Amino acid sequence: MNGMMLQGFSWYLPSDGQHWRRLAERAPELAARGFTAVWLPPAYKGQAGKNDVGYGVYDLWDLGEFDQKDSVNTKYGEKDDYLACIKALQAEGIQVLGDIVLNHKMGGDELEEVEATEVDPANRTVDLEEEPTTIQTWSRFTFPGRNGQLDSFIWDASCFTGTDWNEKEKRSGLWRFGDKHWAADVDHSENGNFDYLMGENVDLSDERVYEQLVKWGKWYLQTTGIDGLRLDALKHMSRSFYQRWIAEMRASVDHELFVVGEYWSHDLNALRSYIGEEETLSLFDVPLHFNFFNASQNGEGVDFTHLFDGSLVSADPIRTVTFVENHDTQPDQALESTVHHWFKPAAYALILLREAGYPCVFFADLFGLPNDGIPAVAELPLLMEIRMNHAFGRQCDYFDEPDIVGWTRQGSEEGPGCAVVLSRRDGGEKLMEVGTAHAGEHWVCVLGEENEVTIGDDGFAVFPAASALTSVYLPEKDAEALSNIPIIVRPNHE
Repeated sequence: MNGMMLQGFSWYLPSDGQHWRRLAERAPELAARGFTAVWLPPAYKGQAGKNDVGYGVYDLWDLGEFDQKDSVNTKYGEKDDYLACIKALQAEGIQVLGDIVLNHKMGGDELEEVEATEVDPANRTVDLEEEPTTIQTWSRFTFPGRNGQLDSFIWDASCFTGTDWNEKEKRSGLWRFGDKHWAADVDHSENGNFDYLMGENVDLSDERVYEQLVKWGKWYLQTTGIDGLRLDALKHMSRSFYQRWIAEMRASVDHELFVVGEYWSHDLNALRSYIGEEETLSLFDVPLHFNFFNASQNGEGVDFTHLFDGSLVSADPIRTVTFVENHDTQPDQALESTVHHWFKPAAYALILLREAGYPCVFFADLFGLPNDGIPAVAELPLLMEIRMNHAFGRQCDYFDEPDIVGWTRQGSEEGPGCAVVLSRRDGGEKLMEVGTAHAGEHWVCVLGEENEVTIGDDGFAVFPAASALTSVYLPEKDAEALSNIPIIVRPNHE
């Protein structure tokens, strides 16, 4: 089976509290499309209540159950809806991944006066004042709406290392608390030390905090029954913390716990270093996303032979989750790097129809979300169907010319194989091998604008690409069984 993940949300979904229910209703459809896992958005209460996407974490223990931040439900629904959504997906054979944000807390309930030193936001290793001063910060979290139910831990300034707001002076900046220090085992390529991200920065070196997050994590896994975790903001978080925490989470369940993290960096070495020799988690292939983004901006100048340069999937395919787009890269987000629409069919072919990596499809690219400014990728359902039923067997690569590349999957007992050509050359064609088992077969172009080709006795054929950016071929008899209608794609190099 070819695994395939869905990122089951985007940033600008309506704040109507119905997303869990809508996903549950779609569970049979998602299974039929070949998804083996769905990554759900953060399920706990954020500082903006029902309008919070989930990354402005307020209360980890409130999964849409308590009247806090002016709502009971989260943006996506109430706790019972969340649990029902998980069960509906699992009933269809789909694994469920929960989004975990442990780096920071926001929306504190009470002010505290804290001795703190202002530091340079552009270089957190540089203090802007010689001695600490007293600031006021919203660092006390008492969760009055929950009133001690489920857990009674109170978070205060001693649980954090810094903040970006001084209520006393009504101004933003960056302050390090008392004698606290930024974590050493985080990303250092930006801002001197990139421990701090936003809000009240959780002190992961504090044993009280660690035990609290272990207690919560075990409760969360037991309560929800989820199959895996997506970890947010790893470049800002102590690696040693997560090595300990993940081990404890895995020891607390009786099933395999898949873990994938977001380490937002172009630097392949940084990603490989975070995975390390322990190999306790996978990472999203951020360098590959940027290769797609840059290619989509270059248009006619893109060099296809370099599409996988510096990518994690090339270096460590077993520990890589590939993606084209996600909620952070879409328009108007802080990490906006939206792949141009004309290039998305090619990008999805590159992650869906190859053997390496675990591909993740973005919700908005599949279903289209006009309020996000993201149209559906019309070719995506067809590419997903080809992955599910056809993209199997030995892979042969032909990444040898900058303006036309291709690869084949020669098929196995699981599926018959396929051939793919990416071209920006008018009248381009590629001689490729699909194997002698296919000798004499007619293969047809199901994505693109070409006629059929005949496989030679040696297992080779010349696959034309004409002027379509992405051309995909299948054996004729298998093409006739496709549920999704073959699509003619014409170029639009923006």
